[in-house]
Amino acid sequence: MKIIKTEIEGLLIIETDVFGDHRGYFTETYNKAKYQEMGINVDFVQDNMSFSAQKGTLRGLHWQNPPYAQSKLVSCTKGTVIDVVVDIRKGSPTYGKYVSCELSAENHKQFFIPQGFAHGFLTLTDDVEFRYKVDNVYNKESEGSTRYDDPSINVDWGQLLNGIVPVLSEKDKVGPMLSKANNQFKYKENC
Repeated sequence: MKIIKTEIEGLLIIETDVFGDHRGYFTETYNKAKYQEMGINVDFVQDNMSFSAQKGTLRGLHWQNPPYAQSKLVSCTKGTVIDVVVDIRKGSPTYGKYVSCELSAENHKQFFIPQGFAHGFLTLTDDVEFRYKVDNVYNKESEGSTRYDDPSINVDWGQLLNGIVPVLSEKDKVGPMLSKANNQFKYKENC
């Protein structure tokens, strides 16, 4: 297993070991002791999966505010996505900056996202299955979101959106800009 540190402290891309032969492949997608050795010390309590039928589906940018904030370990088990994570910790030197990564069933990459970050993804193929391990339960009253196209964040969603209108939920169509969002995260040194 290989850990890739990103430009934003705490955001990690994980390349799992994949063992293949003529039958297919095997990969270990989570081992608590190994992840703790790599510095991922969270207690995952729930697994979630989303399915997106259509290429160009954009989900995000979402988070949950404290006390229901969530760290996430995400992966794409069918199809391909561009996964985007934005630092929303007020006072952080990287506030409003983002990191993106292609996740797919073929590359087996995972993205570890600590609490204090907005998350979203854009499907690059039809029939995408996306999985999340989270360290807190969902709470509707704690939801937060910001627009995917907020110019202050300026996410490069890739060639796919050049002239193409993404498939969005009603909530994502009308989400606020980050400066107006209900964001209750504060930056803490060494978090």
